[in-house]
Amino acid sequence: MDHLRLNQLLEETVLQGGRISVLAGAGLSAESGIPTFRGPEGYWTVGSRVYQPHEMATRRMFQSNPIAVWQWYLYRLEVCRQALPNKAHHALVTMEQLFPDSFALVTQNVDNLHLRAGQSAANTYEVHGNIGFVRCSNECGHRILPMPDQVSGKTKNEKIIVAEWQALHCPACGHLLRPHVLWFDEAYNERYYRAESAMQIARETSMLIVAGTSGATNLPNLVVSEVYHHSGAIIDINIASNPLGRVIEQYPRGISLRQPSGTALPEIVNRLKAIVMAPHGWQPFHLRWTLRHRNQFKL
Repeated sequence: MDHLRLNQLLEETVLQGGRISVLAGAGLSAESGIPTFRGPEGYWTVGSRVYQPHEMATRRMFQSNPIAVWQWYLYRLEVCRQALPNKAHHALVTMEQLFPDSFALVTQNVDNLHLRAGQSAANTYEVHGNIGFVRCSNECGHRILPMPDQVSGKTKNEKIIVAEWQALHCPACGHLLRPHVLWFDEAYNERYYRAESAMQIARETSMLIVAGTSGATNLPNLVVSEVYHHSGAIIDINIASNPLGRVIEQYPRGISLRQPSGTALPEIVNRLKAIVMAPHGWQPFHLRWTLRHRNQFKL
């Protein structure tokens, strides 16, 4: 790791009072034991046919076989409920506490672990939704509701019982509820996924930390591209090399850390704490004064 360069990017952002944003992906959740569901764990058998995730997670499949889709999602829900937030999740909570007015988290993960760790809903942009919530498939009122209490997560072969199926209907209009997640054959929007708000955050971002994603989906790619084009700092955290990370490595204000998120993010938080709360003998007076008053004055 290039410690000097990392410290330089962090110090510049903090001293200028810039926004720190994080783009989180499936690699971060994988450290809590949640599979990406694009591999073998995502395959699902309906009758004699085996479906892949990009076939199950679609409005088309939901319209043709809603029971099968709901069984798949309730299995995923149980996997997510059994998982616990990891060191990376907790580090992001601390980061938000350090910079409550200039922090944002844009996450592709639907597992609810960020909120369970203590991240604020206001600063968390769940651009792919949240598996712990539902909404009316008929869009009768655009409300996002918690998963009904009567509905439990499932093991892979466990069936939905009658009482649960009844609870999976809209209390307002009676139509079937759907998981509050972005499906492969749907588009990002502001109403359900805060997509426009996430892009506005990207436009305001001074430093973007990309954790556990290779940028395989459209909106996260646009977030990175926006920060890149207005010359914001970008820190890529991923255990494996990937096309997005290689672009960031060549970017003059970018750095790639080939570490798990649970290792890199706590270290970054510790470095940010050291910058914000540096002892008097470590920094010149003007630097300490700037940090102390960074919310009142913009440099």
